[in-house]
Amino acid sequence: MFDYVKYAQELRHELHQIPEIGFDLPKTLAVVRRELDAMGVTYTEKYGKSSIVATINDGKPFTIGLRADMDALPVVEESNNPYPSQHPGQMHACGHDAHTAQMLAVTRKLNDMKDQIRCRLKILFTPAEEYITPGCSLMAQDGVMDDIDCIIACHVKAGLPVGKIGIAVGGMNANSMGLMVEFFGKAAHAHSPHRGVDAIRMAVSAYNNLELMVAKEVPPTAPIIYNVGALNAGTTNNIVCDYAKMLISSRTWEDDLSELLERRTKEICEASAAMIGGTCKVTRTKLLPYVKNHPVMCQKLRQVAIKLLGEENVTVTERGMGGEDFSFLSRIKPGVFFQLGTANDTNPDTCAPLHNGHFDLDERGFEKGIDLFINFILENQDGIEF
Repeated sequence: MFDYVKYAQELRHELHQIPEIGFDLPKTLAVVRRELDAMGVTYTEKYGKSSIVATINDGKPFTIGLRADMDALPVVEESNNPYPSQHPGQMHACGHDAHTAQMLAVTRKLNDMKDQIRCRLKILFTPAEEYITPGCSLMAQDGVMDDIDCIIACHVKAGLPVGKIGIAVGGMNANSMGLMVEFFGKAAHAHSPHRGVDAIRMAVSAYNNLELMVAKEVPPTAPIIYNVGALNAGTTNNIVCDYAKMLISSRTWEDDLSELLERRTKEICEASAAMIGGTCKVTRTKLLPYVKNHPVMCQKLRQVAIKLLGEENVTVTERGMGGEDFSFLSRIKPGVFFQLGTANDTNPDTCAPLHNGHFDLDERGFEKGIDLFINFILENQDGIEF
């Protein structure tokens, strides 16, 4: 009998050594193509950029989507595993190598048993989850969800022991927004400051007013992160600065609060610039909506998970402030995104946080992940009423 868990482990070791970032995934894509070709599974690369979408049982009336992300991070590997990154300064520090390897194992098993399955399957291997331009957003724009009825995905969870999963109904993370604020003034010699318009003064005034905005205009009980992470201005000491740039990141749990923060940032920065005699431009550089887990999908997955793992191993995930581009898919059709336990107290690296150079995972989690995907499909292959 074919060992799908061992297959996933071996693929993960290969992928872990070739971490690639954003949309620049030539080696990773080559591995996915190679494996799909060997399975005889058809696929397309027409959605977005640097993605692969495979299809099994084309022509069936109900379609379940499955998704795995492929990209890595600009992190230096410090883990103790025997198959470290061969790309200096790049690492699979978020487990996407595991997601891709596990999904290829799921695809292989589904293809091996496709004659027993009454639905169509569309498997999405997605790029740039960690990138400023999220890969799933481009795929959604190109219509990847048009013929999908529902979709399921998972993420490894460093703080969750092997054998457990976490599910959250409704919102499970945060809107992640990036803003770039540019202030435009007028240069002058420092001995004649009245002849210039100081962009640093605009930025400092705006910064102070933005802090007051968060303190006084946002409901005190609302989970929110609003961080000015960079303020760059000027070139030397004897010139009145004519340009300043501020980079802001915000995280919220509600769409209307994100809209408020964007609107008020623009109003406050423009007013601060105008008061001093300059101008301002606010550009949204990123908006990653929070993942909405559909209650029916959560219920269906929970039922399957309890049968496989036992009720004591199916936990409720606490909502956090992280971002995830699966949201671009689950905002279009009903979806569920669950957390897969991969922590093992005997190996400290498996308990290290995501995006950390020591991050690793216990690959025994693959057995549970593969079984969950397969059984969710078998239990719901005749359709789901939403």
